Amino acid sequence: MQLTLNIFCCLLSGFVNVATEKSFLKIKDNRSLPLVINTWSFTEANSAAWHVLNQKPNGNALDALVEGCATCERLQCDGTVGYGGSPDENGETTLDAMIMDGSNMNIGAVAGLRQIKDAINVARHVLEHTKHTLLVGDAASNFAEMMGFQRESLTTNKSIDILEAWRNNYCQPNYWLKVYPEPTERCGPYRPISLANSELRNYLSRYEYQIGRYNHDTIGMIVVGPGGQIYAGTSTNGATHKIPGRVGDSPIPGAGAYADNEVGAAVATGDGDIMMRFLPALVAVEGLRAGRTPTEAAEVSMQRIVRHYRDFSGALVVVDRFGNYGAACVGMEKFPYSVVNGDATQKTRVEYTYCKRAMYL
Repeated sequence: MQLTLNIFCCLLSGFVNVATEKSFLKIKDNRSLPLVINTWSFTEANSAAWHVLNQKPNGNALDALVEGCATCERLQCDGTVGYGGSPDENGETTLDAMIMDGSNMNIGAVAGLRQIKDAINVARHVLEHTKHTLLVGDAASNFAEMMGFQRESLTTNKSIDILEAWRNNYCQPNYWLKVYPEPTERCGPYRPISLANSELRNYLSRYEYQIGRYNHDTIGMIVVGPGGQIYAGTSTNGATHKIPGRVGDSPIPGAGAYADNEVGAAVATGDGDIMMRFLPALVAVEGLRAGRTPTEAAEVSMQRIVRHYRDFSGALVVVDRFGNYGAACVGMEKFPYSVVNGDATQKTRVEYTYCKRAMYL
């Protein structure tokens, strides 16, 4: 009996090793790889990552991801990534970023980063030089200084103009609820209203933001190297006019991004306050593990959110480990994403997915 069991185990081990080897060869020989894909039509960021990924002999997926997101930070993509955009109620721009390594599930992230422009590079230092996952606020900035980054103002003339226009418009729109004075009519400071107050019903209205590339925007990027190494990352300056201290989905593992070399990766963009409640990137990756296509995995993840928030707007980009990709969106007419894959001669292209709200309701 023991001999039979030993023979069975040896045969099983051999089968697993052969299957693993075949899977590796399938990835290695796949003409869809390597691949760089990111949310929105941020083509400069995509091309920068692709250039780094194809450098010989030292190009790698992590360097490519960091350079891609850093390019968007420097270019202030749509004013929603990098310095000088999306000021909070005090007029300050703060930054969030994350990197996830799909080979070992390690993560480096920063949130509410102040006075440091290079958010994605600071996230990389958290990944490579600490045992932590997420650093926040001034403490994250202090860490960045220790790592050699320089403090500087993230305020620009544009962000000052955005703040002044908002205040001149009675601080509309904003993110306050159940407070006094009435947040849809005037600026704060605000005080909470007791839930027992009979006048509470007069204060339940909330300005709904129109989500799109110029608000609640994030660059979410996935890089799959020629050998199947996957990195996913995000960078954003958050929601315009947010309450100071607010952090959205972008630096939260499973919300803004998730990667697993065994199956694939996903990145999200949209209303981060809602998206982080559902961990849509994690749900999508687990959908891949369950056998769904990238598009199916993205759609199922979106469906979970819309079931509870019918006015939600957002999108997901999903890639499996073989370089197949797809996307799903809701609350917009269509959602653009940038992609390049295959051999080094390929160029970045923008593709679109059309949103299908009806199928989720």
